[in-house]
Amino acid sequence: MLAEIITIGDEILIGQIVDTNSAYISKQLNSIGVKVHQITSIQDEELHILSALEEAKKRADLVLVTGGLGPTKDDITKQTFCKFLGDTLVEDVDVLENIKHIFRTHVNRAPLPSNLTQAMVPSTAKILNNIHGTAPGMWMEKDNTVFVSMPGVPYEMKYLLTQEVLPRVVKKYSRPHIYHKTLLTYGKGESEIQEQIKDWEEALPEAIKLAYLPSLGRVRLRLSSTGTDEKKLKAAVGEQMDALHNLLKDIAVGYEDETNIQERIAALLQSQEKSLSLAESCTGGAIAREITAVPGASAYFKGSVVPYETYQKVAILGVDEAVIKKYNVVSAQVAEAMASQCVKLFGSAYALATTGIAGPTKGDALDEVGTVYIAIASPNGVFSEKFSFGNLRERVIKKATNKAFEMLLKEILKN
Repeated sequence: MLAEIITIGDEILIGQIVDTNSAYISKQLNSIGVKVHQITSIQDEELHILSALEEAKKRADLVLVTGGLGPTKDDITKQTFCKFLGDTLVEDVDVLENIKHIFRTHVNRAPLPSNLTQAMVPSTAKILNNIHGTAPGMWMEKDNTVFVSMPGVPYEMKYLLTQEVLPRVVKKYSRPHIYHKTLLTYGKGESEIQEQIKDWEEALPEAIKLAYLPSLGRVRLRLSSTGTDEKKLKAAVGEQMDALHNLLKDIAVGYEDETNIQERIAALLQSQEKSLSLAESCTGGAIAREITAVPGASAYFKGSVVPYETYQKVAILGVDEAVIKKYNVVSAQVAEAMASQCVKLFGSAYALATTGIAGPTKGDALDEVGTVYIAIASPNGVFSEKFSFGNLRERVIKKATNKAFEMLLKEILKN
C-alpha cells in the first residue's frame, strides 16, 4: 500500500521551522510495511489544501496531514476538510471536555472562545483523542482513501501517530514487510567504499537494494528488501549484511538503530573503566553535545572546556604560552598540549582536543581556513593529526567532530 504525507503551514515554506514531522511519520509507516510515495508541504490556503488532498487521493491509500489545527483564523484545515468531504462541523463533547481539562490542569484559567472552537470537527470524522493538546486527531475516509489529520506540534503528532493511527492502519490494511538494515562507517568516502565492495555489490540478489548515504566523513550503507515472509526477509538481508560488514570491518562501527559511534565509545570506556574529557576550541562544544546526548554519559564523561580565546588555553588549561608563541595557536603542538593538560585538569584516562580555523576568516593563524588539528591523549601517550576540511564553517565543524569520534574510537580499541 502507498501513503502520502502533507504538511500544512507557511512557517515551513518560508524556512521558519524545519519539517521533522514528515521524517518521523515516514520512518514509523515504513516500520509497519507502508511505503511513503510522496511528501508535500503546502501553505495555509483553502484552494491549495483542496488541490493537495484531491491529488493525493488519486495516488495513495492513506494520506496523513499535519498542521493547521490551531485556534486562530489562519488554521483552516478542518473547514477545508469539510469542503473536501462534503461535510459540516459539529461540536464533539469529548473533545470539548478534553480542552477544558487541559486548561484546568495545565493552564490554570478558563479557555477562550477560540480555544473552544477546536471542539468543532467534521461530523463523519472518527476522533483520535489528543491527551497532550487541545486539537484532536481525525480519521476520515473518501473514495477508499483514508485521510488522517493530526496537529503539527511534534510531540502531539507523535503520540497520536503511535497510539491511535498506526494501530488502526495495522488493523485495516494488509501490508508487506519492508526491512532495512544500515551499516555505519567512518573514515572513507562513498567512492572509495564502492571500489572496495564492487564485487560483492555486483553479486547482490536483485531483491535486495543497496543505498549509499554519505555525510561529512561518515557513510551509511543501507540494505533494503520487501516481502511477505518476515523471517526469510530478515535472514536474506542479514546474510548479505554480514558479508558487507566483513568487507568493511576496518571502518564499520555498528548498525543504525542498534548503536552509533558515540554509544560504542561509551560502551568501551565503561568496559575498560576509563573516563574521557574534552578541550574544544574550533568545534565549540559540538563533540561534548553529541557525547552527552547518550544516556548515562556521566558514568565515563568527566567534562569539557571550550577555551575559544587563545589566552584561555593558557589560563584555563595551563598550556605553556611559549608553545603558542613558537608554533601558533593552530598547531599540532598546541593541540597536543591541550589534550595533555585536559587529562591533568579532569583526571581522565583519555582526552580529546581540537584547535583550528572554522572560518570565514583565518584571524592571526598561519594555516588556511578549514585547517583543524585533533589531538588525543591516552594511556599510550599523546598524538595529533592535521586535517583540511574546506572553507565552509558549518562543514568544518561537523567534519572535525566526526573525525574526532573516529580517531577516539580507534585509540580506545587499541587498549
